[in-house]
Amino acid sequence: MVFAARRVSVDAAGMVRICPAAMSQGDGILEDVSARRRSPVLVGRSEELAVLDAALERARAGGPSTVLIGGEAGIGKTRLVTEFTAGAAASGGRLLAGGCLDLGAEGLPFAPFAAMLRELVRDLGADGVAALLPAQATHEFARLLPEFGEAGVEADPAFARARLFEQMLTLLERLAETGPVVMIIEDAHWADRSTRDLMAFLIGSQQVLDGVLIVVTYRSDELHRTHPLRPLLAELTRLGWVERMELPRLGRLQADELVARITGREPEPRLADQIYRRAEGNPLFVEELLCCDGGLTTELSESLRDLLLAGVQRLPEETQELLRAASAGGQRSSHALLAAVTGLDGDDLTRGLRPAVAANVLRADEDGYTFRHELGREAIYDDLLPGERTRLHTRFAEALGSDDGLVAPGRGLIEQAHHWYHAHDTGWALVSAWRAAAAAGHALAHAEQLTLLARVLELWDKVPDAAQRIDASHLDVLEQAAAAAKGAEEPERGIAFASAALKEIDPAAEPVRAALLLETRATLGDLSGRTDPAADLRAALELVPAGLGDAARARVLVSEAKYLAEPHGAEGRVAAEEALSLAQRVGDAGTEVSALCELACIESHSGNDPAALAMLAEARSLAAKASALRPLLHVAINESHVLEGMGEHGRAAEVARAGIASARDYGLARSTGTFLAINVAEPLVSLGRWDEAIDVIEHALALSPPRINRLALRLLAGHIAFRRGDLAGARELADAASAGLSRAGKLGCREAQYYLPLAQLEAELFLAEGRPADARDVVMAAADRFDLVHDPRYAWPLLAAGARACAAPAAPGGPATAERAGDLLGRLRMLAAKMDAWGPVQLAGRLTFTAEAGAELADEADGGQALAQWDVVAAAWERAAQPYQVAVAIMRAADAAMTAWDRDAAAQRLRRAAELADQLGARSLAEEIGLFARSARLALGAGRGDTTVAPRPLGLTARESEVLRLVAAGRSNPEIAAELFISAKTASVHVSNILAKLGVSSRGEAAAAAYRLRLFDPAPAG
Repeated sequence: MVFAARRVSVDAAGMVRICPAAMSQGDGILEDVSARRRSPVLVGRSEELAVLDAALERARAGGPSTVLIGGEAGIGKTRLVTEFTAGAAASGGRLLAGGCLDLGAEGLPFAPFAAMLRELVRDLGADGVAALLPAQATHEFARLLPEFGEAGVEADPAFARARLFEQMLTLLERLAETGPVVMIIEDAHWADRSTRDLMAFLIGSQQVLDGVLIVVTYRSDELHRTHPLRPLLAELTRLGWVERMELPRLGRLQADELVARITGREPEPRLADQIYRRAEGNPLFVEELLCCDGGLTTELSESLRDLLLAGVQRLPEETQELLRAASAGGQRSSHALLAAVTGLDGDDLTRGLRPAVAANVLRADEDGYTFRHELGREAIYDDLLPGERTRLHTRFAEALGSDDGLVAPGRGLIEQAHHWYHAHDTGWALVSAWRAAAAAGHALAHAEQLTLLARVLELWDKVPDAAQRIDASHLDVLEQAAAAAKGAEEPERGIAFASAALKEIDPAAEPVRAALLLETRATLGDLSGRTDPAADLRAALELVPAGLGDAARARVLVSEAKYLAEPHGAEGRVAAEEALSLAQRVGDAGTEVSALCELACIESHSGNDPAALAMLAEARSLAAKASALRPLLHVAINESHVLEGMGEHGRAAEVARAGIASARDYGLARSTGTFLAINVAEPLVSLGRWDEAIDVIEHALALSPPRINRLALRLLAGHIAFRRGDLAGARELADAASAGLSRAGKLGCREAQYYLPLAQLEAELFLAEGRPADARDVVMAAADRFDLVHDPRYAWPLLAAGARACAAPAAPGGPATAERAGDLLGRLRMLAAKMDAWGPVQLAGRLTFTAEAGAELADEADGGQALAQWDVVAAAWERAAQPYQVAVAIMRAADAAMTAWDRDAAAQRLRRAAELADQLGARSLAEEIGLFARSARLALGAGRGDTTVAPRPLGLTARESEVLRLVAAGRSNPEIAAELFISAKTASVHVSNILAKLGVSSRGEAAAAAYRLRLFDPAPAG
């Protein structure tokens, strides 16, 4: 029996409910929100779904099973249950669902059970329900539904109540005889005493019920200390078959995914930040904050406001007044600050706020109070009248002005500036913002500094004597704002400030100042990827020739070396060397460090890694002595990059991790810190430590990094997914990276380091999907767009993938297709002949390409030569410490050994490759090795499933595999038809399908492909 059909309704999370029971008031309030965008899929609840699935399996097996699900309003309890029941429907069973109603202290007796009976009557009829029970046993159900007649007058109410409980238990028992039953009781925090008692009775009696799962949901934030459900939950949890779980708020990555699912596109970092800060991981709040156009709503909907204020409005008026005052102070206020603002002494304030803490509106810590929800604070604050807001912000500002110890150290000036601004005192708002900006800059809080400087500029025209009040000109503020934007890595805003400043300056009168502004704009332009920095840098160099502002010239020269079209060429070296000389002459340690980093990159690109590391060590020492934190991060980026290129994966990850810690201290965890996370994850991928790499990637993505960093992190995740055999996940990540690159604009000299690994991943995916022609197109496009000779680090893996695509069976298209593949392979060989290979990783890459490029020539005669060649490749990857590549090379060596008819050598290598694949969790590679071993009848060793049936390769059905075996044996269509007892026409259709799936154009090519892929026995001699 399947789940019975039900009326549909929309739940609080915006999903269609299977259960028809009366909606809870909280759900009902939100039903009328037509503008809210809703996610088409459930996000971030896989573990909780697994718990429910396991509970259903226990019930299906005949054991007692109950799950109690708690969570705050809007966290997605109903959505989770809906998703679970939708998934369970396919496996058969019956759903009984009902919700409790918020009708005050008394509630509505047995409301959820009445709803369940009502739906059973709709489904089976009253007589059908009665037939499930002994005669007259439905008498007590008449107290819940009129369909069962009229309830008689009972002399002993306690006895009647007991009969009702027993009838409900019996009904569940009979229903479960035809299939599993899932009973869902929602919003148990509103349950009346009778409902709680019946619920407890049924859960406590589950040992006599076979095939019944009971699921109860409740709002944990409604359970104040004296709530009657609290002791019941504690009592039920002591039962061995009762599992209790609390739905947590979504993490940052899950919240971002929810936004992406709702809007159909990845959110911009600023939007994602705002939504996560305000919604705090609550799915309903995320949905409510999104407008229909995918932007952030400007105000809370009435339904959400009602939900947020429902608990507040039940509090005493004195407590509500204190909450209004606290709402103006922000998400958290200290006890002392609230006392100063409200004028209450400590005891009076504590008494007034205690009900808010008990009702879970506020959370108390050692010395203050935090609103449980930022949106709850916003709703309370929005209820303030304009005059109230002004007075409260003025009180907060004055209190902080008299004692900045009322807030955390370093926050006094910043919070004071906030309150003067919202008190609409423009003079004090401007002065306090300027002072707070200086304090933020001193604390390296560049993002806050930028916000405050922008506020100074906003207020400038409203304060007639602004320059005198802060003792700085408008140009000074613009310059500082541009520099702060550079420090905070917000290029678009920085470009705007720098451009505005350049309009106010006379380059002839102040050439050094103008040159530095041009350099700042050039740097920001490169960060944004939207402007070419070359023009600004040339203009800056003309303003500061040698001997005039050497410190400024050195800084501009470093930027020129960094952003040249060919930064690793002779022109870049000349610029970096002059910058180094000038910086040493004027004693500018920061610029000296940057110049050394650029020279180190040039040396590394030229193959002189030891010299590069020596320069970077010198730069690190110099930066540490000068406490130049930003240049120190530059050193960490470059050193980890060089070490990874050398194959020193462990050292590379260690250096990058230390850099992340420094970036966090410098306030750049989100920007430079996530860039360094790429340099941690990449060596971990090389080492085969994929779980660690994913942890690093997810942590970095949770910081909502800049688009290009996010793209690179997901690209690395795509390579891991591919190696693990998750082709669908890898394809999704590759497509996302491709879309991200198309929106990223110009990346200058850095383009190849993003595009070439993406092209490599796409080519490998196409090959795995049996689409070699598409793989060749990807490689050809990359070769047309980039000068691969100058990017050997990223080009060698791409060339190897291209050579493998050229050697793959030709797609339908005959000689023309084969000719195009041959042309591409010839071009790749020409490129390889011109490319350098520095260090063990690039040397292994070159050897791999050489082996792949000769693969299409391999036959029995030169199989021994190919075997030796692939053995050399495997040894090279061993030296480069990349186990996945080792496993691939060993498997290719085994293939060459089989071509040379050396079965022992093939088996030995396959066993080693299988061990590595198992250790890494490289599922696709392990399956390919297993298929190879079974088709060639080679033993991989105990426990490797040598006798299991090989998976059908290339999407062939079982019948198509039989037909292909006969085609490979030289049978004609009539012969195949006779042997398989099918018609000749059917045999012809099977052959056509096989040719298409193998990507070949003739029966002979299909037979050759079958033997090459080791699908059957080795080809007979002759």
